[in-house]
Amino acid sequence: MVDEPFPAQRGTPAVDRRAFLADSLGAATAVRLPASAQSLTPPGKSGAIGTAHLLELREGLRSLFQLDDAYGGDEVRALAVRHLRRVRRIINTSEYPDAISRQLQLLVGESAVHCGWLAYDADDQDTARRYWGEALTTATMLRDLNLEIMIFCAMSLQACHEDRPRDGLDLARAAQTRAARLGSPVLRSLIAAREARALSLLGEGKSATQRLSEAMRLVDRADGRPPPEWTAFHGHAELDFTQGLLYTELGHHHSAVQFLRAALAHQDRTYGRNRALYRLTLARSLVKAGEIDEGAAHAVGSLEHLEEVESGRVTKRLGEVTDLLRHRDAKTARRAVDELTEYTRTRGAA
Repeated sequence: MVDEPFPAQRGTPAVDRRAFLADSLGAATAVRLPASAQSLTPPGKSGAIGTAHLLELREGLRSLFQLDDAYGGDEVRALAVRHLRRVRRIINTSEYPDAISRQLQLLVGESAVHCGWLAYDADDQDTARRYWGEALTTATMLRDLNLEIMIFCAMSLQACHEDRPRDGLDLARAAQTRAARLGSPVLRSLIAAREARALSLLGEGKSATQRLSEAMRLVDRADGRPPPEWTAFHGHAELDFTQGLLYTELGHHHSAVQFLRAALAHQDRTYGRNRALYRLTLARSLVKAGEIDEGAAHAVGSLEHLEEVESGRVTKRLGEVTDLLRHRDAKTARRAVDELTEYTRTRGAA
């Protein structure tokens, strides 16, 4: 059954929605980032950074991950950049033992990766590359496998997004080589899914299917080491979505619909940005499969999610779906185009 959008929400002026979201982000940050993003002052010569400071800084980064999951990259990235600058300032103006030094440098690398991710989600690809380049320098200096894998996985996704699937495959395979040494099945599953995505874009359907099957097998394995914290988003919803994209690339749109439905059904509601992206991708596949009425309904229904999400990738997908519907001769398609166009115009004017 197709969810109905909420007319009252869709009628809210974009400027009011953004003001509400900004207030919500500010309140969430005030609660979740008490020291690392607000009041932590580098003690300089008068005191040393210790474990408590480090834990506060790391909790700040964790909170930024949660805000990104809920709201997308556009609104959150300014907070992440400030967090990264604060950690760098502490490194350069404070005293701390060698054990803390490595952890602070690692936190800089992880924060830079996240800043790059937020820029990627906002569709600011040059900025994303710059942050990931900085993070890779830190990973090389520290010889930290987990950080290298984070970066290569992110860059693989970006390469596919920019229609560079061969680069995407090479980056995913570099990550997979390193992941074999960490012994986490979930991590290897995530990377296998990235490999499958690149292979599907290269037109290698059989190989893509094999890698995705391996990803599905690995994600449920209980042996091996626990996955890194940054892989928490990866699971059956992500794999269903990847399978749907694979079928889309192969032109099997009815098959894609089946998996995209499952991805949306399985996606935790705390991942607001992903739910918006999944639903618009489902709408796109429904329209391509000839299910115009249902595709139009899902497209309009996605506006419910977009009231809280600021993501360049999601906005781009909204434009793709609107263009698809514009070329379909159906009353529901025309109504949906009018509503989606008005929403985009109002949002852009804010």
